[in-house]
Amino acid sequence: MTRGGIKARLVAFAVLSAVGIVYIAATYLGLVDRALGRGLTVEATLPTSGGLFEGSEVTYRGVKIGKVSRMTATEKGVTVQLKLEDGTKLPVDSPMYVHNLSAVGEQYLDFEPPDDDGPYAENGTTLEGSVESLPVDEADLLVELDAFVNSVDKENLQVLIRELGDMFEGTGKSLEVLLDSGGQFVDEASANTDATIRLLETGLTVLRTQRDEGENIKAFSRDLRLLTDALRESDPDLRATLQGTPGAAREVQALLEDLEPTLPVLLGNAVSVNQVVVSHLAGLEQLLVTFPRTIAGGFTGTDPNGYGHVSLQFDSTPPCTEGYKPPSQWRQPNDLTDAPIYPAECKSGPPYVMRGPKYVPGARKTASPPRAYGGSYDPVSGLVYGAVDRNGGPVRFVDPGDLSILGDDAWKWLLMGPVSGR
Repeated sequence: MTRGGIKARLVAFAVLSAVGIVYIAATYLGLVDRALGRGLTVEATLPTSGGLFEGSEVTYRGVKIGKVSRMTATEKGVTVQLKLEDGTKLPVDSPMYVHNLSAVGEQYLDFEPPDDDGPYAENGTTLEGSVESLPVDEADLLVELDAFVNSVDKENLQVLIRELGDMFEGTGKSLEVLLDSGGQFVDEASANTDATIRLLETGLTVLRTQRDEGENIKAFSRDLRLLTDALRESDPDLRATLQGTPGAAREVQALLEDLEPTLPVLLGNAVSVNQVVVSHLAGLEQLLVTFPRTIAGGFTGTDPNGYGHVSLQFDSTPPCTEGYKPPSQWRQPNDLTDAPIYPAECKSGPPYVMRGPKYVPGARKTASPPRAYGGSYDPVSGLVYGAVDRNGGPVRFVDPGDLSILGDDAWKWLLMGPVSGR
């Protein structure tokens, strides 16, 4: 390459660099947009500047859309001229706020519209701000902070600081563990975001359920309070019970250990007796009903000493043999071979088997031979089904009543009984 070509290239580079620098500077200063007629110029009114200056950024919900090009003081406050980017759609009802970009200041003007609907600002549109649009003044903040600090009693504050010192003394390691655990918890929650969200949603469901069950929870709390009150009032008895329970338990344990050789045998025998009673429950019930009435009806007056006595006799009935095999046809006890079942049954009439199974209460409707010793008893009517007296009439057990009212003359029941009409 010749020296002339190198010079031409250097001159072209210098010219392009100068043009680029001039263009960037003109763009930054807004000369390009002003020359080309691009951008949007609007005005905003504020009670004070709030710390804004020419060149402060203008944002739309935090996104930069322009800057402050000029500020003019007026009788009512400050008029701020805003140079917005071309094509910006800023709703005219947008509230504006002056915020701090950092702790050292660098205020900017932010528009926070409630929605994106129009009408939108155009060239020359004036947007109005209020006191709520401005940040808290540093002087006012310091004055309020000073008043707050002075409102605290200094002696009480010293006591509080000393108590806090005593409370946290020697807890540095525990606080460190607490902070580290809190950090780990946050990390775990971040790593399990989906599970955390589901937990929060489930918690919301639980809270709604608690709200819906508010009345039941209140009733449960009220009942629990009543229970605790009752337990508190019974505290001496409960303490006595708790103190005596170990000794009583040891006594019971010792008793059971002493009865261990005989108690199982007794319970086994009781089971056997209970099975027998259950098998003959109908006859036992009839015995318990008829025996007191029989005793009452057997009253025979008083002896010379003034004591009454009852005459109760039981007839001896020989065993029934009709309907059974004679002894000559009995099998030997050691004969274990199978044999046909013989339908053994007492076929003799009264007074045999007067309490047999064919006379149980369930067989009242069946025909049964006349019996002079009674049958199934009906406590409602007092009749003994299947039983007849010597004259062939029905047998009826009746309550003779309270004979104690007769006193020493109780023997007179022998005369009053037949005329009582029962």
